[in-house]
Amino acid sequence: MADTSRHDAWQAGDSYDAYMGRWSRQVAPRFLDWLDAGDGLEWLEVGCGTGALSAAIVAQCDPASLVAIDPSEGFVTRARANVPDERVSFRVGDAQTLDLPDRSRDVIASALVLNFVPDRIRALKEMRRVAREGSRIGFYVWDYPGGGIEFMRAFWNAATDLDPKAIELTEGRRFPFCTPDGLATLAAHGGLQDVEVIAIEVPTLFADFDDYWRPFTLGAGPAPGYCMSLDPAAREALRQRLSDSLPRRGDGAISLSARAWAVRATA
Repeated sequence: MADTSRHDAWQAGDSYDAYMGRWSRQVAPRFLDWLDAGDGLEWLEVGCGTGALSAAIVAQCDPASLVAIDPSEGFVTRARANVPDERVSFRVGDAQTLDLPDRSRDVIASALVLNFVPDRIRALKEMRRVAREGSRIGFYVWDYPGGGIEFMRAFWNAATDLDPKAIELTEGRRFPFCTPDGLATLAAHGGLQDVEVIAIEVPTLFADFDDYWRPFTLGAGPAPGYCMSLDPAAREALRQRLSDSLPRRGDGAISLSARAWAVRATA
């Protein structure tokens, strides 16, 4: 299937925050606790999105500086507004060609982006190039193959029940390497050493069905992009299928969970 049909639209910061950003903000502090990089260091963040990890780095790690890059101008603009700290420099940039000198950063981190980079090994080699010797490099991605994002798994299950061809768009089909073994192998091919992988799981609580459904109508990301590509009747059928199938608490809330795989390594 052509890349243009995969709906990887990540320009709208507000829409991304409603869809995935609010859950990314829960993972970031736990990841940084485990990364255990220390204070007063010079950081690079690859794929900053709307600034979830950036904000956590500033709050928890007291960085001397943080350079945060993302290919989306829309995300960079939103991140600047979300993290107004003079130590942070947000830039439009490419993970595969980092515009930084060799051995210029003490810590390099990346959150929920590596699976969307076309040449992941090249990106990891670029991180290693920019890292000072012995620096810590860490990243995390969602557990797509294991169905670890329960709200996304429910969406695609309903979508493929109604449209079997939609299975080709699912992140689990597209990113099969997002497993502990797959990520460890990827890190090794990128030249990283002392590779460790852990699971980080967070709750995803939706106040009601509308809170669950609305982000899928905003178009930011593969599942929302697919949702909005449907004609109105097909979209309503999908909405109804989800409304009928999702578990609800007594107060109408929908309580699910999301799991990410985190990698910690040495340059």
